[in-house]
Amino acid sequence: MDTEAQPTERDRSFPPDRPEDTSGRPGPEGRSRSALLSRLTRGLPGGRITLTLLLCLLFLLTVNTYVARPFQIPSGSMEQALRVGDRVLVNKMAYRFGAGPRRGDVIVFDGTGYFGEADYIKRVVGVGGDHVVCCDGEGRIRVNGRSVDESGFLYPGDSPSTVPFDVVVPDGRLFVLGDHRSDSSDSRDHLGSPGGGMIPVDDVIGRADGIVWPLRHAGRLHRPDAYARVPAAAADTAPAGVDAHG
Repeated sequence: MDTEAQPTERDRSFPPDRPEDTSGRPGPEGRSRSALLSRLTRGLPGGRITLTLLLCLLFLLTVNTYVARPFQIPSGSMEQALRVGDRVLVNKMAYRFGAGPRRGDVIVFDGTGYFGEADYIKRVVGVGGDHVVCCDGEGRIRVNGRSVDESGFLYPGDSPSTVPFDVVVPDGRLFVLGDHRSDSSDSRDHLGSPGGGMIPVDDVIGRADGIVWPLRHAGRLHRPDAYARVPAAAADTAPAGVDAHG
C-alpha cells in the first residue's frame, strides 16, 4: 500500500493565494494621500508644519465667525459680575435657530448708530412689546406691571435707576441696562437718540455664556431668576407715558 502523500489538484473555483505584503509600504490609497499632501506642501515655506498651522488658523477663524468669540470687558458697567479686563466667551449660535434674547441675558451687540462705534455688553431688561418703567414705590424697575428684584446682580449700593423712564419696547428691539447702573451708559441714556435707545435684535452678536479669563474668575454666567415671574407683554395694557408708580 502506497502511504506516500499524494498531491491534490487545487480547487480552481478559488483564486490562488497571494503572499502577504510584509514590506510595510502603503497601499494605493495611502500613496494617493501622500502624493496629495506632497503637492499641497510643495513650494510652501515650512512644508507640512506651515500647512498644519494654516489649517488651525482657518479652523479658529471659522469658529470665531460662526460659533463663538472672545470679548474683553472694556469698562465697569457690568460689575460685579464682569470686571474690567475679564474675557467672556460669546455664544454666537445662541439666537441662530429661532430663539431670541430673553430678559436677564447678558448680550454683546454692535452699538453702531445707537450707542457708538463699538461693541457693547449689557443685560436685557425688556424685549419686544414689554412695558418697562422706573420706578415703583420701592424704587424697583417694573416690567409689564411686575416689579423686579435685581438685588442678586445689581452693583452694591446702586439703585435700579436714578433716571426715570416709561417706555414700550418696539418689536424686534431690546431695552438693555448695565448691572453697575451708576457707571453704565445704556438704553436710559439714549432714549432721545435714533431708535430711542432700543437695540435691534439683528445687531446682537451673541450671548455671553461664561468668563474664560482670568482663570481665578472663570465660570458660567447664568440667567438670573429675577425676571422669571414677569408676565408676557400682552398682560400689561398701560400705554407708554402713563404713571405706573406704586
